[in-house]
Amino acid sequence: MRMLARRLLLPGITTLALTATGCSSAPHTGTADAAAPATLAPAGDGTSQQLDVAAAPEGTPTPAAVARAGGKGRTEQSSLKVASYDPASGRAVIAKAPQGPAPKPTKSTSTPSTPSSPSPTADKPVAVAVGDVIASAPAPGAPNGLLAKVTEVVGKTDRGTEVKTASTTLASVLNDDKAEGKVPVDPSSVTVEPLMKGVTFSWAKTGGVKFGPEGAKLPLGNLRLDVNAAVDTAPDAPASAGASVSGFVQLAPQVEFSYDGAPGAGSGPRGAFLGMSGDWSSQWKLQGRAAASTGAPKRIPFAKLHSAPVIQVGPVPVVVNLDLTCYVQVEADGRVTLDVQQDVKGDFKVGGSYALGKGWTPVSRSDVKSTPVTATVTAAGKVKGALGAEASVGLYGAVGVSADFAPYLRGEADAKASASSDGKTSLSGAWALYGGFDLSGQLHLQLSLFGTPVFERKIPLGALNREWALASGHAGR
Repeated sequence: MRMLARRLLLPGITTLALTATGCSSAPHTGTADAAAPATLAPAGDGTSQQLDVAAAPEGTPTPAAVARAGGKGRTEQSSLKVASYDPASGRAVIAKAPQGPAPKPTKSTSTPSTPSSPSPTADKPVAVAVGDVIASAPAPGAPNGLLAKVTEVVGKTDRGTEVKTASTTLASVLNDDKAEGKVPVDPSSVTVEPLMKGVTFSWAKTGGVKFGPEGAKLPLGNLRLDVNAAVDTAPDAPASAGASVSGFVQLAPQVEFSYDGAPGAGSGPRGAFLGMSGDWSSQWKLQGRAAASTGAPKRIPFAKLHSAPVIQVGPVPVVVNLDLTCYVQVEADGRVTLDVQQDVKGDFKVGGSYALGKGWTPVSRSDVKSTPVTATVTAAGKVKGALGAEASVGLYGAVGVSADFAPYLRGEADAKASASSDGKTSLSGAWALYGGFDLSGQLHLQLSLFGTPVFERKIPLGALNREWALASGHAGR
């Protein structure tokens, strides 16, 4: 039987606006697209401050913030640092931080913040007491930072003051203050672990600093992963039908954070938001005759990315942990051969929004545009390929939100042949190509780090899927 071959030039630009319906621990309606909790009335005690949210200064040590026991609830940017931490025992050594530039003043909507305590002198132990709460940037033994309450002062050592600690929440250091902002992730701070050969990493940041083979052409603040990966080929496919996926993922991630404290030190917030957003673009090509999928579609991770940016919320260093696993995924029946290229551009936003009395509500949103695609579909069969990413964002090493972002292309073809006794043959068939997008994920228990009530289950973001026709047609003779 002769094979059906059809060359397709896909028309125009296909645009798809994607809006997800949120889910929460309490029933609600409407779309989950709020970036921050609803506007609330100011605290009645007149002590609430509006705190800046910004990236921690580069090139200088970030001192710890301390909420003093027995104080008036105001957190100080101290002259202390966490010299070491043992997560198994909860013991930490607190020492004097290296002296650097004066910290940026904190904005206030009412009463100015309490001045920082003077640096302890060299011949005195570090002043730390039971009940103090310490918020620290990454430190030895605490690569994701430390947010802990002092439960016992053990004594002075040659490295500083040793203390025992217990976990606590952001409510114990942010109190009734308010904060809201977006902080771009420095692409040079991202570490990459390639999971296969043929993966390259590039980035560009402010100041003209570039890295990697594609860095010169990237917009500032963007990072890019290029991949060229082989895919299992159908056992009966000819050598010329060897399957592969090649292309790149490019994104400019940013952290979104807000907090609206309730009156009363450590009583928890009235509202909060934690999430990740950014621009996304990918260009990828699926070629050959992929092996038939058995069970779930075959997912091939090709790189893991990690970053732990420190955002400065007033005097408090808040450590955000971001993880991203990029993957290719192919689902096929082992019969169809494709030569497909697709460009996808858009943005995304995932996170969790908290409001007092309503609980946590997931946020998932994206606007995706698919550019023209050229493809060849040969023979009969079905195939679906995706170039996506599994992402998670959390605080101080605990996962808060996870999401799976996967633009895909799906193709199918059907061929029919007939022959008569006079030797005449006919061949006819139909083909169709579709672009699409999957977004799924969930909120996790660890969002209780904000000081909100603990929920006993994970809250799904709500599976979001949109698909649009790229081209279809019929052929015959």
